[in-house]
Amino acid sequence: MNLKSTAFKEGETIPEKYTCDGEDIMPRLQIEGVPSKTKTLALICHDPDAPMGRWEHGLFWNIPPTTKEITKPIGVIGKNSWGRNDYGGPCPPSGKHHYFFTIYALDIKLDLPEGSTREELELAMEGHVIAHSQLAGLYKRKHQQN
Repeated sequence: MNLKSTAFKEGETIPEKYTCDGEDIMPRLQIEGVPSKTKTLALICHDPDAPMGRWEHGLFWNIPPTTKEITKPIGVIGKNSWGRNDYGGPCPPSGKHHYFFTIYALDIKLDLPEGSTREELELAMEGHVIAHSQLAGLYKRKHQQN
């Protein structure tokens, strides 16, 4: 399975359009090679460099396995670190941060309510991941000095 984007390549800077300094929208994500036994997909978008630890930008699950492209929140939507059931783009308070978009192929449909947390999602996925793929990008706000 492979996850890529037309907005940025692996390890490159995420364009401002997709951040809190721009339109704050999801970058176009493309999914290829989903295993045939996949029942649903899950997507976790996070920043491990946040000052208070891992920051969740978006949590989505029960995405149809036939999905080839994601451009906005899809499926059942979990609670991000802003406390919203939504996606929020990169917005680092200081320095350059890494942003990871990880897609998971699951062998079950998750019985998890909207607004669930990353911990609840990861617990529900445990033992059901058939395959996964990750795409990483970077972002540093222009007005920062460090």
